[in-house]
Amino acid sequence: MNPAETAEPTVETRKSTEVESVFVSNYPPFSFWKPERVSDFEGVLQAPPQDDVPLGLYLHIPFCRKRCKFCYFRVYTDKNARQIASYLDALAREVELYSVLPAVRDRHLKFVYFGGGTPSYIAVKHLKQLVGRLQAALPWDAAEEVAFECEPGTLTRSKLEAVREIGVTRLSLGIENFNDDILQENGRAHLSHEIYRCLPWIREQQFDQLNVDLIAGMVGESWESWRESVRKTIDVGPDSVTIYQMELPYNTVYSQGILSGSLASPVADWETKRAWQDYAFDELAAAGYEVSSAYTMVRRNPETGEARARFVYRDSLWQGADMVSAGVASFGHLSGVHFQNVSSWGEYLGRLEEGKLPLARAFTTNATERLTREFILQLKLGIVDPGYFRNKFGVDPLDAFGEALGRLRDRQMLELRGDDRIELSRQGLLQVDSLLPEFYEEKYRHARYT
Repeated sequence: MNPAETAEPTVETRKSTEVESVFVSNYPPFSFWKPERVSDFEGVLQAPPQDDVPLGLYLHIPFCRKRCKFCYFRVYTDKNARQIASYLDALAREVELYSVLPAVRDRHLKFVYFGGGTPSYIAVKHLKQLVGRLQAALPWDAAEEVAFECEPGTLTRSKLEAVREIGVTRLSLGIENFNDDILQENGRAHLSHEIYRCLPWIREQQFDQLNVDLIAGMVGESWESWRESVRKTIDVGPDSVTIYQMELPYNTVYSQGILSGSLASPVADWETKRAWQDYAFDELAAAGYEVSSAYTMVRRNPETGEARARFVYRDSLWQGADMVSAGVASFGHLSGVHFQNVSSWGEYLGRLEEGKLPLARAFTTNATERLTREFILQLKLGIVDPGYFRNKFGVDPLDAFGEALGRLRDRQMLELRGDDRIELSRQGLLQVDSLLPEFYEEKYRHARYT
């Protein structure tokens, strides 16, 4: 059966971890973004933006030491220094092209996000050259947040000094697990000794925020190993901890083995992964953290009781911010139009050598789709203020989404607390991505996400 024709599994029927995309990062689904809509995006680039809409910059650094067996991003493990330099030159050129267009020109950046791949993979020399050109095109001196993803084994003291020097405020360390056997089985490039080697260097630089990533349900995980990873994370004492539940999108090494019949699904079922994340949330709460989203706990200040960490990138996007997104296969949003770049290395470099933006597909949203997008993404926070949507969209979400909210309330996934608060239960929070299709328009509900 064509995956595009299969219905989205409900909370009650989704048990095993099957090959599918679960994590919801945008709306409408990517499968509806089309090449013929690129002209719409090119049109909005020539028009001034709406007043008071924040702007961010995403930079895709697609290089890694190894490809994880669960990775579904566009990454490369076979590029030499010359090829990396060529890519970074193209990346800078792409941002320079955007910087002179009416939709971007003279706007201040609220956030910058270096994602991957592994941004910390590139050499200090290349990083400084890239940032010099980016800053000249779109300065981020006044940005509220500059976030940078790292893999422990790629870090040195001098590289962390350079990362701090370019203005990074939020360092995100992809630990994923502390067990070496699990790290190796899942194809991670680093081992636990590299985690502990880099932590003193990170502390020396006094980043505003250190975030640690974990994955619940990596192949080989057990209750014993998971408890140990949670304990060691708390010992590290990061400002925030982000926990993802392992999924199996179609283009991962594990998924291809399952689809070919050469591998039985090696990933724990959803009930087990939710139980592991639930345990981690409880342990982190006992250690002074509070829930920030379905994935993230942030540490409280023991004196004020307030959270020490923010995530400007996340909160801005979930409230409809514009984002220039540069790099191969990256996707962003400007003036109500979603867009994604080409996913081929050669085509990406070739377009930019010709002085053209490397656009592949786009989608022009209407008011209802923009409302739905913000509503479902903000549900991931666990608490939604209906007044925000009344003020911004002139629509009461309690009316617009009343039937779906009622169904989820009946299943004890959320509570409606008067007219001013929608609150997910812990049960709902731990499986929020599987709930979000309840709010999709019918034409999007049963489509393949990507």
